[in-house]
Amino acid sequence: MRHCLPLLLILLGLPLQAAQLNLELGDHTQHWQTTQLLEHPQARDITINQDVTYKGTMRYRAVPLATLLEGVRPDDHLQAVALDGFAAEMPAAPLLQSGPAQAWLAVENPGQPWPPLAKGKPSAGPFYLVWTHPEASGIRPEQWPFQVATIRLLAPVEARFPALLPAPEVPADDPVRQGFALFQQNCLACHRLNGAGDAQFGPDLNLPHNPTEYFQPAFLRSFIRDPQSLRQWPQARMPGFPESVLGEQELDAVLAYLKHMAGRKHYTATP
Repeated sequence: MRHCLPLLLILLGLPLQAAQLNLELGDHTQHWQTTQLLEHPQARDITINQDVTYKGTMRYRAVPLATLLEGVRPDDHLQAVALDGFAAEMPAAPLLQSGPAQAWLAVENPGQPWPPLAKGKPSAGPFYLVWTHPEASGIRPEQWPFQVATIRLLAPVEARFPALLPAPEVPADDPVRQGFALFQQNCLACHRLNGAGDAQFGPDLNLPHNPTEYFQPAFLRSFIRDPQSLRQWPQARMPGFPESVLGEQELDAVLAYLKHMAGRKHYTATP
């Protein structure tokens, strides 16, 4: 009977059960219900002109994210975890600013659900991190996590996952270092490397083999730019990274980091 309840509610024309957002912010945890957020004193109706997920103009009931991040400091590090295991790593400073780019938590009203992401797919709800004027701060697509379930305060990636670090002797201005930073922003939300990372979404990019080891360079670049141009697969979930998102020099840096890490495989012993 428990599994039949959502279907019964749909058949009766009733809204589905509201969701809960979990905030794990260091020494305190908060839980926000959908209704509480929709009725939040600072909730607003906002328009997003170039929505990253829906590829067009969308209107949302949303709360300034900074309002919910009590006690978080600009030099802190946050992670937004989605229902499907996507784990977006985000420095706190852009999330706390009130402009020019501003982060908002869009809240899906169960009685007025958002469009599905694709045929047979759910929507971007129940909670979706969106931005007004994202171009003003260079906000990347991976900083728009949807289907968010939890936002938590964590140590920076470098401290949590030393297996991701380039060799200590790599100079600070080396493209490998820039590639590591870009990898955190664009890849770590879906992938692990050397078994390190919190994502449960995509495959490990170094174990057992690094893509620089089995892709010819030109094909690897094509795959990153447009995965479907190399492997047409209806169920594929990896997005492409056009030059507007990842410039040529930035892509060079990511590939330099991956190639470097192919020589730094770290295997975790299993019990």
